[in-house]
Amino acid sequence: MRFTQVLLACVTVGALVLGGCKKETAPAGGGGGKGTRTITIGLVAKSQSNAVFQAAYAGAKDAAKELGAKYGVNIVIDWQTPTDENAAKQAEAVDALTRKGVQGIAVSCSEANTLTTAIDRAADAGVAVLCFDSDAPRSKRMYYYGTDDRICGMTVMDELAKAMGEKGTIAILAGNQSAPNLQARVQGVREGLKKYPNMKELNGDKGVFYHEETPEKAAQAVNDAQRANPTIGGWAMIGGWPLFTANALKWEPGSVKVVAVDALPQQLPYLKSGHVSMLLAQDCYGWGYKTVDMLLTKIVSGKDPEGMDSKSADPGKHRRVDPLTKVTKDNVDEFAKNWDKWLGKN
Repeated sequence: MRFTQVLLACVTVGALVLGGCKKETAPAGGGGGKGTRTITIGLVAKSQSNAVFQAAYAGAKDAAKELGAKYGVNIVIDWQTPTDENAAKQAEAVDALTRKGVQGIAVSCSEANTLTTAIDRAADAGVAVLCFDSDAPRSKRMYYYGTDDRICGMTVMDELAKAMGEKGTIAILAGNQSAPNLQARVQGVREGLKKYPNMKELNGDKGVFYHEETPEKAAQAVNDAQRANPTIGGWAMIGGWPLFTANALKWEPGSVKVVAVDALPQQLPYLKSGHVSMLLAQDCYGWGYKTVDMLLTKIVSGKDPEGMDSKSADPGKHRRVDPLTKVTKDNVDEFAKNWDKWLGKN
């Protein structure tokens, strides 16, 4: 997704570097004076051009500023994220951070198989690795923080069913076909759809629309599909990609129901206009802030974060799931204050 003026004003990221990863570090956190240990944490999101990851970067930078005293260290965030989604470049970034000797890496995987080998090399080198947003569960990463994607998809479907009166034809806007988190969300939507006998997916199982994850490409995918298939009565958007640009939905408010994931500032006007019935907010700011906190617990104390066990055979002990927040026309103004707080710091 392209930056919006609002987000650019709030989060300073510097000039984008086309075709590769941009090295950028946040200032060290205040952990003490001369001689204080410095800990560097690499942050490898899916793309610099996706606004949710700019929010994650803002959270990580705030953590660097605010948690130094708690842990008695200086903290540096090394932002090594491709301009646009590219799993191979993410793997290169993980390897580069490992060679540099960083103590921790947080990564959102565009494609799990491509990242697994690089994550394993980092873990074997003694780097604490955490996946956020999109997991590589078969890798040697220690932890995952983010959404339960299957439950996310089911929740999108349940809320869309309510908006549609539990009848009609739906389509699914699905982003990158290779992203493991999005695959799980599509599965969740389809599983949830089975509960509603008077609802169906467009053309049987042909109602999923993948696209390049930019606002323009997403909006084009939605509007092309809607024109070609006017029987679509509702969209399950497992990511809010088209809503990051103005006037993306080319129909009268409410005539086609929409429930979408994420609730960043650019998306909120679609609730107010009536084009979207509900946004399901992920903790994209926490993807940065909370993951840095979790990694520091392991790096500084050698202990797992509370409630987690990196050596357990139970996969659930490696995962911390953050619940979705339901944002509607009724609470959108109150929810927007979160962004004033989160991004106003930068």
